Amino acid sequence: MTTAAAPLWSPSDERIGSSAIARFSAQAEKRAGRPLDGFRALHAWSIEDRPAFWDLVWDFCRVIGDKGERALENGDAMPGARFFPDARLNFAENLLRGSGDGDAIVFRGEDKAEAKLSFDALRALVSRIQQALVVAGVGEGDRVAAMMPNRPETVAFMLATASIGAIWSSCSPDFGERGVLDRFGQIEPKVFVTVDGYWYAGKRIEIAPKLKPIVDGLPTARRTVVVPYLGGASEVASGLRDAVPLDGFLEGFEPKPLAFKRLPFAHPLYVLFSSGTTGVPKCIVHSAGGVLLQHLKEHVLHSDIRPGDRVFYFTTCGWMMWNWLVSALAAEATLLLYDGSPFHPTPAVLFDFADAEGMTFLGTSAKWIDGVKKQGLRPRDSHDLSTVRAIASTGSPLADSSFDWVYEAVKSDVQLASISGGTDIVSCFVLGNPLDPVWRGEIQGPGLGLAIAVLDDDGRPMTSGKGELSCVKAFPAMPIGFWNDPDGAKYRAAYFERFDNVWVHGDFAEWTEHGGLIIHGRSDATLNPGGVRIGTAEIYAQVEKMPEITEALCIGQDYDDDVRVVLFVRLAEGVELDEDLTKRVKARIREGASPRHVPAKVVAVADIPRTKSGKIVELAVREVVHGRPVKNKEALANPEALELYAGLEALRS
Repeated sequence: MTTAAAPLWSPSDERIGSSAIARFSAQAEKRAGRPLDGFRALHAWSIEDRPAFWDLVWDFCRVIGDKGERALENGDAMPGARFFPDARLNFAENLLRGSGDGDAIVFRGEDKAEAKLSFDALRALVSRIQQALVVAGVGEGDRVAAMMPNRPETVAFMLATASIGAIWSSCSPDFGERGVLDRFGQIEPKVFVTVDGYWYAGKRIEIAPKLKPIVDGLPTARRTVVVPYLGGASEVASGLRDAVPLDGFLEGFEPKPLAFKRLPFAHPLYVLFSSGTTGVPKCIVHSAGGVLLQHLKEHVLHSDIRPGDRVFYFTTCGWMMWNWLVSALAAEATLLLYDGSPFHPTPAVLFDFADAEGMTFLGTSAKWIDGVKKQGLRPRDSHDLSTVRAIASTGSPLADSSFDWVYEAVKSDVQLASISGGTDIVSCFVLGNPLDPVWRGEIQGPGLGLAIAVLDDDGRPMTSGKGELSCVKAFPAMPIGFWNDPDGAKYRAAYFERFDNVWVHGDFAEWTEHGGLIIHGRSDATLNPGGVRIGTAEIYAQVEKMPEITEALCIGQDYDDDVRVVLFVRLAEGVELDEDLTKRVKARIREGASPRHVPAKVVAVADIPRTKSGKIVELAVREVVHGRPVKNKEALANPEALELYAGLEALRS
């Protein structure tokens, strides 16, 4: 591949010198007994001596707990390795280290609601919820499930749950009845937390009608708590079994010093769910210690989040980025929460939020960046953004043109970090770092402590070309396992079946000459026309530059004993897919990618199906095109869109 002659951004000597990772590297040199010049050398040591590296992360990030004597046991086994097997800690204790009247959480719900919680106020709320949960019978290992917006109360309930050693799981209130029950029904929560409704794009969304069948479908829930948002919590609770509004749940409990139950490093903290577009969602169980250590590493070292920083990520409670965001409390940062449409009341609303609250870290999705870019926004002309040091993007590969737009239209002196990982590890495999330049179209590099490799079809490491993104050594953020998978068979099949003792993540990737990576899309959605593997992201990067095209989705269709590339496009208002536009689409792909990438068919569609977190669902569309059923449409934000792809005349010849 060819790359730009110069990076889009390079950190100044001052910025490097003031970064936490520079201080960490100096301490790492002492432990390694040799110089570690730059990020690549630090990364090499971090995977060469994983016990020393993770032990230093614990010390440097001031983890609260008892570390024990051993950092790693059975380290060559994957799965099977045990990090800090003697340690005892509590996740919530580490996140609630802040105190005083400074902002812990700042919340905005579009233009309908605002709230702030100081560190002391957050601790007080967590204390009251903790006491109420215990009285409700919640103890170590029990589950608390929440169908909630991204509000301060959601964070407080999670922290209270973790403080007593219970297990937290969440989704957003736009999930349908079946989608909620397919998830929470498997883990049998003892308490269910929900809301009386929410706002989206200025519209008041009532959810009471679907709450009754959800609550009735969770027979293990002894108590349902309804948090007020629209102002009708008492009325909603009155129509549900064993339900009470939040103020009733907390009645009689006054704040008192918090009690934190310290438990083993591998004690379960979260249950997260796979997207569920090909069946009932898998319940992925994550450990308190693994999540804490991995998130501290990513926040403090890779993202340079400092005490007093103001950290934002646009996310819902059904996406792992919510779990990632709230861990910034452990770095003593302020959480900036936003709930609702990121384009309401104007497309600039998140930039307004950044200016108003002195945002230092702005996290979002590649689709949002593409969306505001196509609306012609130039925030550098309309906003200050002087406090923003880093912008992060995930959810799908960030197009080259979006890299350009950030530096041209948003801010020139900012670290733009394209990051990639997933629900499977509730964190990142590859992400940014403050020591290295940002190159157009590239993720800066692998995560410290993660032995990332790109493997060919025979499991051999590749230094060039495209292959399977993999991790060849165990790491703390690996899941404990899957729920209701007693022999671990489903867990092993998901990640370790293809190559022995190697985590295969399911992304199609390649190394760059700068030591960075490019993700070309999910490998299970990779196209194979004529037996040549092609990443869908390479096609999207070309067509989504075109103003006529709002969004695209690409699949491989079985046809004439081969696989042909089919490109579906959602067109801008007033645009028609005529012969001229079809030719220009194909020419753009041929010139920008390769002749192999050119679709055999280009088909206009009115909508593109996506998950609740905004990811397009190539596999579900492929199933529909081939006449196969999609097993769990409840996982989709717009399941009706799948009907647009059934029985298309254009794909019969």
